[in-house]
Amino acid sequence: MSKISTLLSSEAISRRQALMGLAHGATMAALGSSLFAHGIAEAATKNDALPEGAVVPFRVAVPQARIDDLKQRLAATRWPDRETVSDWSQGVPLDAAKRLVTYWHDRYDWRKFERKLNAFPQFRTTIDGLGIHFIHVKSKHADAMPIILTHGWPGSIVEFLKVIGPLTDPTAHGGTPADAFHVVIPSQPGFGWSDKPTGTGWDVVRTAKAWGVLMARLGYSRWVAQGGDWGSGVTHALGHIRPEGLVAAHVNWPLVIPAKPPEHPTPEEQAALLAAGKFLADGAGYFAEQATRPQTVGYALADSAAGQATWIYEKFQAWTDNNGRVEDVLSTEEMLDDISVYWLTNSATSSARIYWENTRNGGGFDAGKIDLPMAATIFPKEIYRAPKSWAQERWSNLIYWNEVDRGGHFAALEQPRLFTEELRKAFRSVRA
Repeated sequence: MSKISTLLSSEAISRRQALMGLAHGATMAALGSSLFAHGIAEAATKNDALPEGAVVPFRVAVPQARIDDLKQRLAATRWPDRETVSDWSQGVPLDAAKRLVTYWHDRYDWRKFERKLNAFPQFRTTIDGLGIHFIHVKSKHADAMPIILTHGWPGSIVEFLKVIGPLTDPTAHGGTPADAFHVVIPSQPGFGWSDKPTGTGWDVVRTAKAWGVLMARLGYSRWVAQGGDWGSGVTHALGHIRPEGLVAAHVNWPLVIPAKPPEHPTPEEQAALLAAGKFLADGAGYFAEQATRPQTVGYALADSAAGQATWIYEKFQAWTDNNGRVEDVLSTEEMLDDISVYWLTNSATSSARIYWENTRNGGGFDAGKIDLPMAATIFPKEIYRAPKSWAQERWSNLIYWNEVDRGGHFAALEQPRLFTEELRKAFRSVRA
């Protein structure tokens, strides 16, 4: 028995159990075939009926009272007792939590980040009854390819800020005019400065349909899409509904699972199954809570700034390409920019509902068969790395696939240069 098979057995996770867990169990995307079929049927009847809405400029302006309240809550944090282990196996260690919260209280400057954010053109528009916030930066190159970038959880528009310049102005960042993109970065429903849904139904398919409306509203008749985490779920949904103008998509987490478990898995398949099994057994507690009781966990996260910070900080630690210290990959400032967006918009609960909405139909990590031209980049420290063979089975038109040597789940934030180059290469074949 191979070493990998031994590990799988020792964790009581067989290849079939891991695969079925991905396809049907407590999973990230909940993109079952019934969900997609429902979404496609509705797309034909609802998208055309959506009223056109105004696109209005927007600037972030957090009231000072909200920042003062944050400082007071941080100063009054009641700490739990210390962990009984010497690592992160019980969650964020007390010393690490205290360092993060102390930095947030003593050194972090929200206004500095607010000015940085407001340097980008931002807008809001109403789609399907919901206000959607987005960044929209047009390239100086007239033939630039429009692209919509979709974040996940616990990400936000913060994930993509470092790639806006390289994507829109490639000649200033090692590229050519032929590499240029017009960039659209929306905040998902319930995240950041997009509205919080007051009713149910905002799953990845509904969000994908909204993105199709948004790109048409901005005047784009030919465009591409990209996403990771829940943004990958939305991007796969775009691949199914194929709104007018969408010509290709790229993801950094392919939601592809073979229809039948491989009888004789390759080393790459074994590695993917091992990583997926480990995630389901040891790393998906947050998922189960947000997918089943987002309102309950929301009370704690909305009331405790330290709780909100560590809830997200743990994922930065676990999902980035680091050697045990996340600060070697992401600065404390960058992580607190993202954490502060959640806190200052009070969106812990509304963002957590993305899990609840997308697990109602019992789907899994498999988004099914897609005919749209698809591309993917596999980063080495992704939660699990899907083999190319799985994508070839599920995507009939695979136009680009690459496995890079560094980076993790938050690819654009961790490795902006590499991420930018991957998007340039992925979409070159569809620019003509």
